[in-house]
Amino acid sequence: MEKPQDCGMLIKQINDELLKNANNALRLQNITLAQLEVLVQLSQAPKGQYSLKELEQILHVAQSTAAGIISRLEQKGFVAGLGDAADRRIKQVQITSAGVECVRNALHHRVKAEELLLSNLTEAERDIFYMLLKKVRDSL
Repeated sequence: MEKPQDCGMLIKQINDELLKNANNALRLQNITLAQLEVLVQLSQAPKGQYSLKELEQILHVAQSTAAGIISRLEQKGFVAGLGDAADRRIKQVQITSAGVECVRNALHHRVKAEELLLSNLTEAERDIFYMLLKKVRDSL
């Protein structure tokens, strides 16, 4: 049995494997995890759009980082940059139908990845696992 101090390493190994699998799946769609996070946020936004400033705050990134992510998503056709009718200094970012489809595909992959992650656990073990994960998260 592994020692309790190995817990952090196990969590890191699981995280690394999940990230590797996610990045491999997203590579097929020509998108990164950071870009996907923007698309997910936009897909859940009122009218499917936020201002660039709102996205910076939601993602906790610098203006230049947000602008770079949005620029690459625009080039790929996943978002459209719109001017704000009331204030031309404000740039609105709206998800396109291609962006919505990308999110749908990514979320489908996430469900499959989670099924694989939990495949060796019984239903009771899954319930305990979720409870313990939440307890650890809430203690941070």
